[in-house]
Amino acid sequence: MSATEVRRVAHWIDGKHVEGSSDRRGEVFDPSTGQVTGLVTFASARDVDDAVDAASAAFNTWQWSSLAERTRIMFRFRELLDHRAEELAAIITAEHGKVSGDALGEVARGLDVVEFACGMPQVLKGDSSHDVSTRVDVASMRQPLGVVAIISPFNFPAMVPCWFFPIAIAVGNTVILKPSEKDPSAASWLAELWAEAGLPAGVFNVVQGDKVAVDALLEHPGISAVSFVGSTPVARHVYETATRHGKRVQALGGAKNHMIVLPDADLDLAADAAVNAGFGSAGERCMAISAVVAVGRTTS
Repeated sequence: MSATEVRRVAHWIDGKHVEGSSDRRGEVFDPSTGQVTGLVTFASARDVDDAVDAASAAFNTWQWSSLAERTRIMFRFRELLDHRAEELAAIITAEHGKVSGDALGEVARGLDVVEFACGMPQVLKGDSSHDVSTRVDVASMRQPLGVVAIISPFNFPAMVPCWFFPIAIAVGNTVILKPSEKDPSAASWLAELWAEAGLPAGVFNVVQGDKVAVDALLEHPGISAVSFVGSTPVARHVYETATRHGKRVQALGGAKNHMIVLPDADLDLAADAAVNAGFGSAGERCMAISAVVAVGRTTS
């Protein structure tokens, strides 16, 4: 299929789709057929600069928006996401390949965090302690950091970004999301949904791309914090690079698990659970079982 016959997945910067300055593209595939269904734009460092500029400008006003305003927008986003969950799930299935039930479950788990963020006014309350020393009181308050970046993996293109951006936005930060280039459309869809919910332009941005975009985000002086989920080697690179440039970092690496089978286990049930946990969604879940440890009975 020629490039002219496939759809284009671009960046979302300052409230609109942007092609960017780079002529580099990546192919997006239908996992069931291997057919190319789209081309995703790969960002240059200049494109990242544009996204940071938009997010920084938006932060100047968004950080001073009232909690009531932020909550109203968050509730509207929550309602839109809930009513259109099947639409997002279909996008996930088309690009990632997980079955519709798994995709709907992913959206539901992301929605859980959006609902938590709807209650952010309670979470943001500060603390105070009186007379901690002679005529000394102590008070704490929570404030947004600024522009924050999210670098998310291919296996959960909606749920993992939702771990971060609803909370970041609700507390007054502005966000740049760099999704996986393998399934980029869910991020663009979420950006459009934010705009429909009334989020001001520049508060939520999407930069598509590969390592060039990632490194530009990690090194950019206008970004205050980075959250990452992915493989352990890349998590190490993200942590070392971003902290070296003075950023707060969450870098979550590989999360494969061991399954322990105790002596009193129902072996048929345990075997079925091991197969489902190890090979469900082609083993691409973060919590997939990669090793089974059988605990035997002691003998005299």
